[in-house]
Amino acid sequence: MGMPVIVEVENIYYPILAVIGVPANLMTIVVLFRGNCGLSKCISRYLLGMAVADLLVLIFGVVLYEIKDSYFPFSFLNYTPICSLNIALLFMSIDWSVWLTVAFTFDRFVAICHQTFSKKYCTERTAAIVITVVCSLSIGENAPINFILEPRAIINDVPWSCYVKPSFYTLTVWIAFLWLEIILTPCVPFLLILLFNAQTIRHIVQANRVRRGLRGKNNSEDHNDPEVENRRKSIILLLTISASFMLLWAVMLVFFIFVNFTDAQISEPSYNAPFTIMEQTGYMLRNLSSCRNTFIYAVSQSKFREQLKNLISSPVSLIINLFKYFK
Repeated sequence: MGMPVIVEVENIYYPILAVIGVPANLMTIVVLFRGNCGLSKCISRYLLGMAVADLLVLIFGVVLYEIKDSYFPFSFLNYTPICSLNIALLFMSIDWSVWLTVAFTFDRFVAICHQTFSKKYCTERTAAIVITVVCSLSIGENAPINFILEPRAIINDVPWSCYVKPSFYTLTVWIAFLWLEIILTPCVPFLLILLFNAQTIRHIVQANRVRRGLRGKNNSEDHNDPEVENRRKSIILLLTISASFMLLWAVMLVFFIFVNFTDAQISEPSYNAPFTIMEQTGYMLRNLSSCRNTFIYAVSQSKFREQLKNLISSPVSLIINLFKYFK
């Protein structure tokens, strides 16, 4: 019998995702760390934190989990204690990435809708504190994951791989933990992002109407107003990040709902089962969300795009010059 279709897709998909996503996030980190991409220090700090979290998701979730299982199933990384630690770090990174997206959305909501308060809140120091707190809470929230996993097999008295204990679905404490996990990621972030974006868009639309009235100009001339242009760019960046997050997480949200209200279980052994296909598809889309931001910044931010080109062209130019020298 051949390999299940979803597994064949994953074996091709995840290496491509790693080859693209890891360098993309590394370049984003370098560009944002340099701070020459035309963004405020506060925004740059949030985007830098999101890039680091996304990079960790790709490392723990794609390289050390998916690719390892497909191509190196008997490596030391499949030793149960290492496997369970990797999964805990993966979920910590996911929560960190998701809640930094919420924090960034809230920061832009405050900056645009509450400008008096934004002078105190929307600062580099506040951003650093928020990033640190979110990281710490993510670690604490996912620490119990190590206790819900057990060896998938015992080979020569060595525990290999890991999967969710059957008691996870029956004991009250673990059922409550699962509900907490689902509520905190991704249910609450979905609602908060929708709420903050709706309020932000509403405020910007009203502010633009007032500004047009004060300037006495029509809609066709709005693009000549630098304030309106800045607001437009803010909306594009904010909504693109938020909308892509919600779209790529939608399948996982539906799957988690099924897990709690049906007999479906996480990581069922049959890869041909409909729920397993849904689960694996959700994982693929969720992991894809960890390399989306680089391309969003490159499309929507001209200065970021310029710095990214410079970063890419520098080593290319060096290689060309070395090749000419030794030729």
